[in-house]
Amino acid sequence: MSPLVFALAQIDTCVGDLAGNAGKVMEYAARAARHGARVVVFPEMTLTGYPIEDLALRATFRKAAWSQANDLAEQLDKAGLGPLYVIVGTVGTDHDGDRPRNRMVVLHRGVVWAGYDKHFLPNYGVFDEYRIFTSGQRTVILDIDGHRVGLAICEDIWQEGGPVQEMAEQGIDLLLTINGSPYEEGKGHVRMDLAARRARQVGAPVMYVNQVGGQDDLVFDGGSFVISPSGDLLERSPQFIEHLGYWTLPAAGDEAGCQVGPHAVMAADLAGDEEVYRACVLGLKDYMAKNHFTGVCLGLSGGIDSALVAAMAADACGGGNIWGISMPSRYSSLGSKDDAADLASRLGARYEIQPIATEFEAFQQMLHLEGVAEENIQARIRGVIVMAYSNSHGLLALATGNKSELACGYSTIYGDAVGGYAPIKDLLKTRVWDLARWRNERARQEGKTEPIPENSIVKPPSAELREGQKDSDSLPDYRLLDQVLSAYIEKAHGRADLLADGFDGDTVDTVMRLVDRAEWKRRQYPLGPKVTGLAFGRDRRLPVTNAFRE
Repeated sequence: MSPLVFALAQIDTCVGDLAGNAGKVMEYAARAARHGARVVVFPEMTLTGYPIEDLALRATFRKAAWSQANDLAEQLDKAGLGPLYVIVGTVGTDHDGDRPRNRMVVLHRGVVWAGYDKHFLPNYGVFDEYRIFTSGQRTVILDIDGHRVGLAICEDIWQEGGPVQEMAEQGIDLLLTINGSPYEEGKGHVRMDLAARRARQVGAPVMYVNQVGGQDDLVFDGGSFVISPSGDLLERSPQFIEHLGYWTLPAAGDEAGCQVGPHAVMAADLAGDEEVYRACVLGLKDYMAKNHFTGVCLGLSGGIDSALVAAMAADACGGGNIWGISMPSRYSSLGSKDDAADLASRLGARYEIQPIATEFEAFQQMLHLEGVAEENIQARIRGVIVMAYSNSHGLLALATGNKSELACGYSTIYGDAVGGYAPIKDLLKTRVWDLARWRNERARQEGKTEPIPENSIVKPPSAELREGQKDSDSLPDYRLLDQVLSAYIEKAHGRADLLADGFDGDTVDTVMRLVDRAEWKRRQYPLGPKVTGLAFGRDRRLPVTNAFRE
């Protein structure tokens, strides 16, 4: 039994693009073969993209995906890649009925050679696969050149018992798991700790191959790896980029045992701010690419939120593909106008000024608005202008609200909430400042111009919808607010819990009231990348009509 060379093909797929995804498999399989790999492993649901949600329920989609798998096996063989074992994820149909299954298949010598269905299905957070898929009922161990390779799909290794325990009892040389595990800050270490436990359990290395790329409101960070039964990291692919890594399973009786191979990559950990920033950029970049946008438009107010979103957009698609629109009113300060122009200049973005005073006066003459209604009409005029740029130039309109504002309803529906994508919707305000400072520091380290004007970072935040307005007029200080929001939203603490956390009653009551009353707004907010453990949307589902305040 000779050593077995594996290639870890961490690729970015697109849901529904069966031919495009198959083309990537061909490309990476050919590269792996040139490197001497015997087995090349792709992520969960490679051919279909992931997650496919209710596409799985369409028999026509499942049939097309299965035909693509058979065609791919033949194409690999015709290209001289038949001897490779190509392991990919796709959707299948169960043998006893007509329900979809999340399936791993092995393509070898022109045929779909073997298959394994996910044993455990997730039913939490962003996934509700019990509603869609049926689960597998068997353990599959492949014999490849005398090596026993146990198969698992993502959730299978997160649950106790099941196929992993069966493989531990039967004995394997490698536990191979293909994954579509979405990014959350800090999740990488959780995955590695889990994989190390499973490696000890089966007494063999664990190979963890993960998807990379953005899909709607999810970001997959890659970070594929191999870990030994003793917990040693043997290979680690970088995060947020496509990558082809290699690792060699030694021959039986090899005294050197499992070790870092000569071609192994050992990507370094990313610092928290860089990791989150890159996740947001990749989410935006892939949303644009997969939905055929080449440019974006957004309102530039001179504030920190629009500045950070614009910087992310410049990193995602290039500053020349950004249309920044300044829409000053009579309440806009000269400093804000200057900061917006400075930002556009730093990024190399297009910059246009569309004053809204005339439109605002026209509405006032017709409606005679006061108070919040007067403030909101200004935001809605700006929303109309942003969407006009989007429609007329074929641009993706970006909403610039952050998680703190979204939590408290501190945004105007059909105003600054308009757009097709919201890059920072899962970032609390204090994190927005942190990422802006990190991005500027990275530019300084690289000897480049800081993308975000310092004044946008340090000045007190304001919507500038009335004379002398500051966010602090309506909201607690953001440092305090974000602490309460983290406890109330992410830890699901009720009023008594929040008081026990040490927050004062008035602040607790204010924050709870604001958050609960804004649920209807959040239901209508654009998609944005999930980067925390609990993002608004599929992670947190509360009734809009809700009288409970405890």
